[in-house]
Amino acid sequence: MLTGVTALFALMCDALQWLRLTVRSSRSIKAENLFLRRQLALYIERGIRPRRIDPVTRVRLALLSRIFRWRNALVIVRPETLLRWHRSAWRLLWRLKSRPGRPAIPAELQRLIRQMALENPRWGEERIANELLLKLDLQVSPRTVRKYMPRHPPGHPRGDLRWSTFLRLHAQGILACDFCLAVTASFRMLYVFVVIEHASRRLVHCNVTAHPTAAWTLQQLREVVGPDHRYQFLLHDRDSIFSHELDQSFRALGIRVLRSAPHCPKMNAICERVIGTLRRECLDWLVPLSESHLRTVLRSWVKHYNRGRPHMALGPGIPDPPPAAITKSSSRHRRAESYSVQARPILGGLHHEYHLIAA
Repeated sequence: MLTGVTALFALMCDALQWLRLTVRSSRSIKAENLFLRRQLALYIERGIRPRRIDPVTRVRLALLSRIFRWRNALVIVRPETLLRWHRSAWRLLWRLKSRPGRPAIPAELQRLIRQMALENPRWGEERIANELLLKLDLQVSPRTVRKYMPRHPPGHPRGDLRWSTFLRLHAQGILACDFCLAVTASFRMLYVFVVIEHASRRLVHCNVTAHPTAAWTLQQLREVVGPDHRYQFLLHDRDSIFSHELDQSFRALGIRVLRSAPHCPKMNAICERVIGTLRRECLDWLVPLSESHLRTVLRSWVKHYNRGRPHMALGPGIPDPPPAAITKSSSRHRRAESYSVQARPILGGLHHEYHLIAA
Protein backbone atom coordinates (compact mmCIF):
# COMPACT_ATOMS: atom_id res chain seq x y z
CA MET A 1 0.00 0.00 0.00
CA LEU A 2 2.84 2.41 0.87
CA THR A 3 4.70 1.57 -2.35
CA GLY A 4 1.59 2.34 -4.43
CA VAL A 5 1.13 5.72 -2.75
CA THR A 6 4.81 6.54 -3.27
CA ALA A 7 4.62 5.57 -6.94
CA LEU A 8 1.51 7.72 -7.45
CA PHE A 9 3.19 10.69 -5.80
CA ALA A 10 6.30 10.22 -7.97
CA LEU A 11 4.19 10.07 -11.15
CA MET A 12 2.44 13.28 -10.16
CA CYS A 13 5.83 14.96 -9.69
CA ASP A 14 6.93 13.73 -13.12
CA ALA A 15 3.73 15.08 -14.68
CA LEU A 16 4.35 18.51 -13.14
CA GLN A 17 7.92 18.51 -14.44
CA TRP A 18 6.64 17.52 -17.89
CA LEU A 19 4.20 20.44 -17.88
CA ARG A 20 7.06 22.69 -16.88
CA LEU A 21 9.12 21.47 -19.81
CA THR A 22 6.34 22.23 -22.31
CA VAL A 23 6.70 25.96 -21.70
CA ARG A 24 10.45 25.92 -22.31
CA SER A 25 12.04 26.29 -25.69
CA SER A 26 13.33 23.28 -27.61
CA ARG A 27 16.84 24.75 -27.70
CA SER A 28 16.97 25.06 -23.90
CA ILE A 29 15.79 21.46 -23.40
CA LYS A 30 18.38 20.09 -25.87
CA ALA A 31 21.15 22.03 -24.14
CA GLU A 32 20.12 20.72 -20.74
CA ASN A 33 19.95 17.18 -22.11
CA LEU A 34 23.49 17.46 -23.49
CA PHE A 35 24.67 18.97 -20.21
CA LEU A 36 23.28 16.02 -18.22
CA ARG A 37 24.71 13.48 -20.69
CA ARG A 38 28.23 14.94 -20.26
CA GLN A 39 27.98 14.57 -16.49
CA LEU A 40 26.64 11.01 -16.81
CA ALA A 41 29.59 10.14 -19.08
CA LEU A 42 31.97 10.82 -16.19
CA TYR A 43 30.30 8.10 -14.07
CA ILE A 44 30.35 5.70 -17.01
CA GLU A 45 34.09 6.25 -17.56
CA ARG A 46 34.86 5.61 -13.88
CA GLY A 47 32.75 2.43 -13.91
CA ILE A 48 30.59 3.44 -10.96
CA ARG A 49 27.72 0.97 -10.57
CA PRO A 50 24.37 2.47 -9.51
CA ARG A 51 22.50 1.05 -6.56
CA ARG A 52 19.56 -1.33 -6.98
CA ILE A 53 16.54 0.34 -8.57
CA ASP A 54 13.44 0.47 -6.42
CA PRO A 55 9.96 -0.41 -7.84
CA VAL A 56 8.87 3.25 -7.95
CA THR A 57 11.80 4.20 -10.18
CA ARG A 58 11.08 1.23 -12.43
CA VAL A 59 7.52 2.43 -12.98
CA ARG A 60 8.70 5.96 -13.74
CA LEU A 61 11.35 4.81 -16.23
CA ALA A 62 8.93 2.41 -17.93
CA LEU A 63 6.35 5.18 -18.48
CA LEU A 64 8.89 7.79 -19.60
CA SER A 65 10.40 5.38 -22.11
CA ARG A 66 7.15 5.38 -24.11
CA ILE A 67 7.58 9.06 -25.01
CA PHE A 68 10.96 9.02 -26.82
CA ARG A 69 13.56 6.68 -28.27
CA TRP A 70 15.13 5.38 -25.13
CA ARG A 71 17.71 2.86 -26.40
CA ASN A 72 20.50 5.42 -26.85
CA ALA A 73 19.70 7.07 -23.48
CA LEU A 74 19.56 3.87 -21.38
CA VAL A 75 22.71 3.44 -19.30
CA ILE A 76 22.01 1.92 -15.89
CA VAL A 77 20.37 -1.34 -17.09
CA ARG A 78 20.19 -3.39 -20.26
CA PRO A 79 17.36 -2.91 -22.79
CA GLU A 80 16.07 -6.42 -22.03
CA THR A 81 15.55 -5.40 -18.40
CA LEU A 82 13.46 -2.38 -19.34
CA LEU A 83 11.36 -4.50 -21.71
CA ARG A 84 10.79 -6.98 -18.88
CA TRP A 85 9.53 -4.11 -16.71
CA HIS A 86 7.09 -3.21 -19.46
CA ARG A 87 5.75 -6.74 -19.69
CA SER A 88 5.39 -7.02 -15.88
CA ALA A 89 3.40 -3.79 -15.78
CA TRP A 90 1.04 -5.01 -18.53
CA ARG A 91 0.54 -8.36 -16.79
CA LEU A 92 -0.31 -6.58 -13.54
CA LEU A 93 -2.74 -4.28 -15.33
CA TRP A 94 -4.64 -7.10 -17.05
CA ARG A 95 -4.66 -9.18 -13.88
CA LEU A 96 -6.38 -6.33 -12.05
CA LYS A 97 -8.84 -5.76 -14.88
CA SER A 98 -9.76 -9.43 -15.29
CA ARG A 99 -10.39 -10.62 -11.74
CA PRO A 100 -12.22 -13.97 -11.72
CA GLY A 101 -15.61 -14.46 -10.09
CA ARG A 102 -18.63 -12.30 -9.63
CA PRO A 103 -18.53 -8.85 -8.01
CA ALA A 104 -19.19 -8.72 -4.29
CA ILE A 105 -22.76 -8.15 -3.11
CA PRO A 106 -23.52 -5.02 -1.01
CA ALA A 107 -22.20 -4.92 2.55
CA GLU A 108 -25.74 -4.57 3.96
CA LEU A 109 -26.79 -7.79 2.23
CA GLN A 110 -23.69 -9.57 3.54
CA ARG A 111 -24.57 -8.55 7.11
CA LEU A 112 -28.16 -9.69 6.57
CA ILE A 113 -27.00 -13.13 5.40
CA ARG A 114 -24.75 -13.51 8.46
CA GLN A 115 -27.58 -12.38 10.75
CA MET A 116 -30.03 -14.88 9.25
CA ALA A 117 -27.47 -17.69 9.53
CA LEU A 118 -26.69 -16.90 13.18
CA GLU A 119 -30.32 -16.45 14.23
CA ASN A 120 -31.41 -19.65 12.42
CA PRO A 121 -28.67 -22.25 12.90
CA ARG A 122 -30.76 -24.94 11.17
CA TRP A 123 -31.01 -23.02 7.90
CA GLY A 124 -28.72 -23.73 4.97
CA GLU A 125 -27.77 -21.64 1.96
CA GLU A 126 -30.79 -22.84 -0.06
CA ARG A 127 -33.24 -21.83 2.66
CA ILE A 128 -31.64 -18.41 3.15
CA ALA A 129 -31.56 -17.78 -0.62
CA ASN A 130 -35.26 -18.71 -0.92
CA GLU A 131 -36.11 -16.52 2.07
CA LEU A 132 -34.35 -13.55 0.46
CA LEU A 133 -36.08 -14.13 -2.87
CA LEU A 134 -39.65 -14.77 -1.69
CA LYS A 135 -39.84 -12.45 1.32
CA LEU A 136 -37.44 -9.61 0.51
CA ASP A 137 -37.28 -9.78 -3.31
CA LEU A 138 -33.48 -10.12 -3.28
CA GLN A 139 -32.12 -12.58 -5.82
CA VAL A 140 -28.93 -14.15 -4.49
CA SER A 141 -27.41 -17.45 -5.57
CA PRO A 142 -27.15 -20.16 -2.87
CA ARG A 143 -23.43 -20.44 -3.61
CA THR A 144 -23.07 -16.71 -2.95
CA VAL A 145 -25.00 -17.12 0.30
CA ARG A 146 -22.65 -19.94 1.35
CA LYS A 147 -19.68 -17.66 0.66
CA TYR A 148 -20.85 -15.08 3.21
CA MET A 149 -22.23 -17.43 5.86
CA PRO A 150 -20.15 -17.47 9.08
CA ARG A 151 -17.69 -20.31 9.48
CA HIS A 152 -18.48 -22.71 12.30
CA PRO A 153 -15.67 -23.58 14.73
CA PRO A 154 -14.27 -27.12 14.78
CA GLY A 155 -16.42 -29.49 16.81
CA HIS A 156 -19.60 -27.47 16.23
CA PRO A 157 -21.06 -28.41 12.84
CA ARG A 158 -24.02 -26.51 11.47
CA GLY A 159 -26.53 -29.20 12.44
CA ASP A 160 -25.40 -29.25 16.07
CA LEU A 161 -27.56 -27.26 18.48
CA ARG A 162 -25.55 -25.40 21.09
CA TRP A 163 -26.51 -25.61 24.74
CA SER A 164 -27.05 -21.84 24.93
CA THR A 165 -29.40 -22.01 21.94
CA PHE A 166 -31.26 -24.94 23.52
CA LEU A 167 -31.78 -22.99 26.74
CA ARG A 168 -32.92 -19.91 24.83
CA LEU A 169 -35.48 -21.99 22.93
CA HIS A 170 -36.92 -23.50 26.10
CA ALA A 171 -36.53 -20.52 28.44
CA GLN A 172 -40.08 -19.29 27.82
CA GLY A 173 -41.51 -22.34 29.54
CA ILE A 174 -39.03 -22.99 32.38
CA LEU A 175 -39.68 -22.27 36.05
CA ALA A 176 -36.98 -22.72 38.69
CA CYS A 177 -37.41 -22.74 42.46
CA ASP A 178 -35.25 -23.09 45.55
CA PHE A 179 -34.97 -22.25 49.26
CA CYS A 180 -32.57 -20.02 51.15
CA LEU A 181 -32.12 -19.36 54.86
CA ALA A 182 -32.58 -16.11 56.83
CA VAL A 183 -32.02 -15.48 60.56
CA THR A 184 -34.09 -12.99 62.56
CA ALA A 185 -32.96 -10.72 65.39
CA SER A 186 -34.07 -13.36 67.89
CA PHE A 187 -31.98 -16.03 66.07
CA ARG A 188 -35.03 -17.67 64.61
CA MET A 189 -34.40 -19.51 61.35
CA LEU A 190 -36.76 -18.69 58.48
CA TYR A 191 -36.83 -20.24 55.02
CA VAL A 192 -37.34 -18.07 51.95
CA PHE A 193 -38.87 -19.77 48.91
CA VAL A 194 -38.34 -18.13 45.49
CA VAL A 195 -39.66 -19.00 42.04
CA ILE A 196 -38.17 -17.38 38.92
CA GLU A 197 -38.91 -17.46 35.18
CA HIS A 198 -35.91 -18.29 33.02
CA ALA A 199 -36.91 -16.22 29.99
CA SER A 200 -37.92 -12.92 31.61
CA ARG A 201 -35.78 -13.27 34.79
CA ARG A 202 -38.89 -12.23 36.70
CA LEU A 203 -39.43 -13.34 40.28
CA VAL A 204 -42.96 -14.68 40.05
CA HIS A 205 -43.25 -15.73 43.69
CA CYS A 206 -41.48 -15.24 47.03
CA ASN A 207 -42.69 -16.31 50.45
CA VAL A 208 -41.40 -17.08 53.95
CA THR A 209 -42.05 -19.93 56.37
CA ALA A 210 -40.51 -21.25 59.54
CA HIS A 211 -41.51 -24.87 58.87
CA PRO A 212 -41.17 -25.78 55.19
CA THR A 213 -43.04 -28.92 54.20
CA ALA A 214 -43.88 -30.60 50.93
CA ALA A 215 -47.54 -29.59 51.24
CA TRP A 216 -46.64 -25.94 51.86
CA THR A 217 -44.24 -25.94 48.90
CA LEU A 218 -46.87 -27.54 46.65
CA GLN A 219 -49.34 -24.82 47.62
CA GLN A 220 -46.83 -22.08 46.81
CA LEU A 221 -46.18 -23.56 43.37
CA ARG A 222 -49.92 -23.93 42.71
CA GLU A 223 -50.30 -20.19 43.29
CA VAL A 224 -47.76 -19.62 40.49
CA VAL A 225 -49.00 -22.25 38.04
CA GLY A 226 -52.65 -21.65 37.32
CA PRO A 227 -55.00 -23.66 35.09
CA ASP A 228 -54.07 -21.65 32.00
CA HIS A 229 -50.31 -21.75 32.51
CA ARG A 230 -47.74 -21.60 29.70
CA TYR A 231 -44.96 -23.46 31.49
CA GLN A 232 -43.46 -26.75 30.32
CA PHE A 233 -40.66 -27.45 32.81
CA LEU A 234 -40.13 -27.08 36.56
CA LEU A 235 -36.52 -27.20 37.74
CA HIS A 236 -35.55 -27.88 41.37
CA ASP A 237 -32.88 -29.70 43.32
CA ARG A 238 -33.11 -33.04 45.14
CA ASP A 239 -34.15 -31.68 48.54
CA SER A 240 -36.60 -33.89 50.40
CA ILE A 241 -39.09 -31.02 50.50
CA PHE A 242 -39.72 -31.59 46.78
CA SER A 243 -41.42 -34.92 47.36
CA HIS A 244 -42.59 -37.49 44.85
CA GLU A 245 -46.21 -36.42 45.37
CA LEU A 246 -45.30 -32.82 44.49
CA ASP A 247 -43.69 -33.94 41.22
CA GLN A 248 -46.66 -36.14 40.40
CA SER A 249 -49.07 -33.22 40.94
CA PHE A 250 -47.20 -31.12 38.40
CA ARG A 251 -46.89 -33.92 35.89
CA ALA A 252 -50.66 -34.14 36.00
CA LEU A 253 -50.77 -30.47 34.96
CA GLY A 254 -48.61 -31.23 31.90
CA ILE A 255 -45.41 -29.84 33.41
CA ARG A 256 -42.26 -31.91 33.20
CA VAL A 257 -40.23 -31.87 36.43
CA LEU A 258 -36.45 -31.64 36.07
CA ARG A 259 -34.32 -32.52 39.10
CA SER A 260 -30.73 -31.34 39.19
CA ALA A 261 -27.95 -33.79 39.88
CA PRO A 262 -26.61 -34.15 43.46
CA HIS A 263 -24.07 -31.46 44.45
CA CYS A 264 -24.45 -29.65 41.12
CA PRO A 265 -25.87 -26.19 41.90
CA LYS A 266 -24.86 -24.91 38.45
CA MET A 267 -27.61 -27.02 36.92
CA ASN A 268 -30.02 -24.60 38.58
CA ALA A 269 -27.72 -21.62 38.04
CA ILE A 270 -30.35 -18.91 37.40
CA CYS A 271 -32.21 -19.64 40.63
CA GLU A 272 -28.97 -19.95 42.59
CA ARG A 273 -27.85 -16.60 41.19
CA VAL A 274 -31.05 -14.79 42.18
CA ILE A 275 -30.67 -16.19 45.69
CA GLY A 276 -27.14 -14.80 45.79
CA THR A 277 -28.47 -11.44 44.57
CA LEU A 278 -31.14 -11.55 47.27
CA ARG A 279 -28.47 -12.04 49.93
CA ARG A 280 -26.02 -9.43 48.58
CA GLU A 281 -28.62 -6.71 47.97
CA CYS A 282 -31.09 -7.33 50.79
CA LEU A 283 -30.57 -9.93 53.50
CA ASP A 284 -26.89 -9.14 54.18
CA TRP A 285 -27.74 -5.48 54.97
CA LEU A 286 -30.63 -5.78 57.40
CA VAL A 287 -31.80 -7.97 60.26
CA PRO A 288 -35.46 -9.06 60.07
CA LEU A 289 -37.31 -8.69 63.34
CA SER A 290 -40.00 -11.28 62.64
CA GLU A 291 -41.51 -13.42 59.92
CA SER A 292 -43.98 -10.72 58.91
CA HIS A 293 -41.21 -8.12 58.83
CA LEU A 294 -39.12 -10.32 56.54
CA ARG A 295 -42.12 -10.91 54.29
CA THR A 296 -42.69 -7.15 53.99
CA VAL A 297 -39.03 -6.52 53.21
CA LEU A 298 -39.00 -9.23 50.56
CA ARG A 299 -42.19 -7.90 48.99
CA SER A 300 -40.54 -4.47 48.58
CA TRP A 301 -37.29 -5.94 47.23
CA VAL A 302 -39.06 -8.26 44.75
CA LYS A 303 -40.98 -5.29 43.38
CA HIS A 304 -37.69 -3.42 42.92
CA TYR A 305 -36.08 -6.52 41.38
CA ASN A 306 -38.84 -6.91 38.78
CA ARG A 307 -39.59 -3.27 37.96
CA GLY A 308 -36.54 -1.16 38.73
CA ARG A 309 -33.34 -3.21 38.70
CA PRO A 310 -31.43 -3.57 35.39
CA HIS A 311 -30.47 -7.12 34.42
CA MET A 312 -27.39 -7.77 32.32
CA ALA A 313 -28.86 -11.06 31.09
CA LEU A 314 -31.65 -9.10 29.38
CA GLY A 315 -29.35 -6.93 27.37
CA PRO A 316 -29.45 -4.96 29.87
CA GLY A 317 -33.16 -4.72 30.54
CA ILE A 318 -35.88 -4.86 33.16
CA PRO A 319 -38.26 -7.85 33.56
CA ASP A 320 -41.32 -5.59 33.95
CA PRO A 321 -40.29 -2.26 32.37
CA PRO A 322 -42.35 0.84 33.19
CA PRO A 323 -45.00 1.70 30.58
CA ALA A 324 -43.87 5.34 30.14
CA ALA A 325 -40.69 5.20 28.09
CA ILE A 326 -38.39 8.20 27.75
CA THR A 327 -37.47 9.14 24.19
CA LYS A 328 -33.84 8.58 23.30
CA SER A 329 -31.57 11.60 23.08
CA SER A 330 -29.36 12.38 20.11
CA SER A 331 -26.40 13.04 22.41
CA ARG A 332 -24.79 10.45 24.65
CA HIS A 333 -24.21 12.76 27.63
CA ARG A 334 -26.96 15.39 27.54
CA ARG A 335 -30.60 15.72 26.58
CA ALA A 336 -32.13 18.38 24.37
CA GLU A 337 -35.32 18.44 26.42
CA SER A 338 -35.51 19.83 29.93
CA TYR A 339 -35.67 16.97 32.43
CA SER A 340 -34.78 16.49 36.06
CA VAL A 341 -33.71 13.27 37.78
CA GLN A 342 -35.92 11.97 40.58
CA ALA A 343 -34.62 9.36 43.03
CA ARG A 344 -36.96 7.05 44.93
CA PRO A 345 -35.48 5.22 47.95
CA ILE A 346 -35.95 1.45 48.29
CA LEU A 347 -35.79 -0.35 51.66
CA GLY A 348 -35.16 2.86 53.56
CA GLY A 349 -32.42 4.08 51.22
CA LEU A 350 -30.53 0.80 50.77
CA HIS A 351 -31.17 1.16 47.03
CA HIS A 352 -32.56 3.93 44.86
CA GLU A 353 -34.50 4.01 41.62
CA TYR A 354 -33.96 6.93 39.26
CA HIS A 355 -36.49 8.42 36.85
CA LEU A 356 -36.63 11.36 34.47
CA ILE A 357 -39.45 13.82 34.96
CA ALA A 358 -40.25 16.96 33.00
CA ALA A 359 -38.63 19.98 34.65
